[in-house]
Amino acid sequence: MTRIDRRALFTSGAAAALLAASGLSAETRPRAGGTLRMAVPRDGSLERIAQGAAFDQLTEIAPDGTLRGELALSWQGSDNGRRWLFQLRRDARLADGTPFTARHVALPGARAVSPFELVFDLDAPNPHLPLDLADAAQSVRHDGLGTGAYRIARMDVARHLLATRIDGHYKAGQAAWADRIEVIVIPDPRVRAEALRDNFVDLAYLPDAAGLSGQTGLRFHPSASDIAIAARANVGIPLRVSTRAPLDDGRIAERWWIAA
Repeated sequence: MTRIDRRALFTSGAAAALLAASGLSAETRPRAGGTLRMAVPRDGSLERIAQGAAFDQLTEIAPDGTLRGELALSWQGSDNGRRWLFQLRRDARLADGTPFTARHVALPGARAVSPFELVFDLDAPNPHLPLDLADAAQSVRHDGLGTGAYRIARMDVARHLLATRIDGHYKAGQAAWADRIEVIVIPDPRVRAEALRDNFVDLAYLPDAAGLSGQTGLRFHPSASDIAIAARANVGIPLRVSTRAPLDDGRIAERWWIAA
């Protein structure tokens, strides 16, 4: 089995975030600080993690699987779902510090009617628009900038990601617990398991189960016989998490934490 050199793994930037999916909570109350390190396959996971860290949507799917507002505080439909009015939060900023307003939302059918009110006038009724807007494809972007809780410091989609938390973000105290998110791409599941076992990362996507046999101090999701994610015991996750998606890797950066 290929051995891992720690310097090669992390001097370039490395592991980061993943999931919202079952109850492996290291402690009930999230803890701010530290670096969350993650090993992922070369399957697009790194890009999804980066997307979720740096960009927000108007709505999002919460860890428990329910729909809630993100950049939107509330919404109301009319005309059988052909028109939707969204009230926007007033405390969000783009990554360069620019205050977020409705004019920064460039989504099909969207029109700013005031700095913090957005109207969607649709060609056809869509009673599911608030749910549709939770999709990562509907992220709010302005000149390449987002309102996410993390700033991408370094990224190579084939190799690694380093993201740092933005001070004073509107999610402070509610999400985005880690100071830094490091993601490393490791194509071989055996080597991902080794990276976790040898404490080079805090969690691993789809590790080789045989490589973790007999290892203590690890937690498995959804189960030890069906491992989508393996994590060290000091990794915390939301107390209630949905089982809809075993790898909610677009949101793990801001939802998981290091407990100690």
